[in-house]
Amino acid sequence: MTMSNSSTCGAELSPRYPFLDLAAVNAPYAARLAEAACRVIESGRYIGGEEVEAFERSLAELVGTECAVGVSNGYDALRLILRAWVEMGRLQPGDEVIVPAHTFIASMLAVSDASLVPVPVDADPLTMNLNTALVESALTPRTRAIMPVHLYGRVCWDDTLAYIAASRRLLVVEDCAQAIGARAAVAGLSGSFRAGALGHAAAISFYPTKNVGALGDAGAVLTADRELAATVRAIANYGSDRRYHNLYEGANCRLDPIQAAMLRVKLSCVAEDNAARFARAMAYERTIGRRDLIRPMMSESVTDCVWHQYVVRYTGPSRDLFRRRLLEAGVDTDVHYPVPPHLQPCYARRHLARTPLPVTESICRQAVSLPIAGALTVADAAAIARIINDLEI
Repeated sequence: MTMSNSSTCGAELSPRYPFLDLAAVNAPYAARLAEAACRVIESGRYIGGEEVEAFERSLAELVGTECAVGVSNGYDALRLILRAWVEMGRLQPGDEVIVPAHTFIASMLAVSDASLVPVPVDADPLTMNLNTALVESALTPRTRAIMPVHLYGRVCWDDTLAYIAASRRLLVVEDCAQAIGARAAVAGLSGSFRAGALGHAAAISFYPTKNVGALGDAGAVLTADRELAATVRAIANYGSDRRYHNLYEGANCRLDPIQAAMLRVKLSCVAEDNAARFARAMAYERTIGRRDLIRPMMSESVTDCVWHQYVVRYTGPSRDLFRRRLLEAGVDTDVHYPVPPHLQPCYARRHLARTPLPVTESICRQAVSLPIAGALTVADAAAIARIINDLEI
């Protein structure tokens, strides 16, 4: 968002463009959010109840799937799906799960947390998502599942992935943390084109910075499999399918009703917000002209990428200097993500990368996220692009 020009002792200040202003993001919803909070407070029901159930119904309808289970956060949603499949006998400890090498670490942590083995596959240099052409060579007799991650809001699904999953009878869990409202160009396993309904189950995050953000932590599991939904719900509630009857060694991963109420307010605005993000991305695409920047792949569709982040790749000598010059010019940026999961200390002894992952490591060295969310206008995005073009490094 552009901050208004003002003057101090006659000196005019330049516009500032914060990377993300959550207060500005939530300002248009303030009255409705306050009303929702009061509704929960007055209800006297602070765990579960109608707010959570109504949110789950709305989310399932939005995505077009049979079941939605509200949970504590997006990471827990992934963990609960994989843990449920283990409890149901569909996965066994030691089974391998194909994951993109370029992702937030939660994707891989969820796999290893379930005593499964993450197998990272390198990124596609154009989409920055999982390179589906490399998946076949990563399969082994122990491969039982694939986790496509719709990174930065771009759907990771194509004919290759659909064919491999179906022909090898692999479970597909979508990491849909950044892609609510997105649609694939290719039908999923059930015939749906909607992200979150392409595979057998999906995890969504409602972390405050997401396209649909709670005012705290929140997440959800999506699936057409009623048995999976029931198992996830039980594990998330101390392993209990009914009071004082514990089928599993569960956890406490429930969604708070006050967050469910907040999210019910925001779900109705998904398409509008994603269209606004697309317009800002188009302004960047039309205006940025630096030769040392690789812009993200653009398309004519508003929904194949919902632009959770707008990530360019700086190929010049110093990303830190590039970001510093932008900050001096009033543009705040971020990096998603500086270190890939397979190079994090927690995975050092696992030697996850069986093959080189050069594209992922290159992206992590070059990625710079530009402002895309909140009250940023199309004119602001064009102004930021012109600042980038004029930057001297």
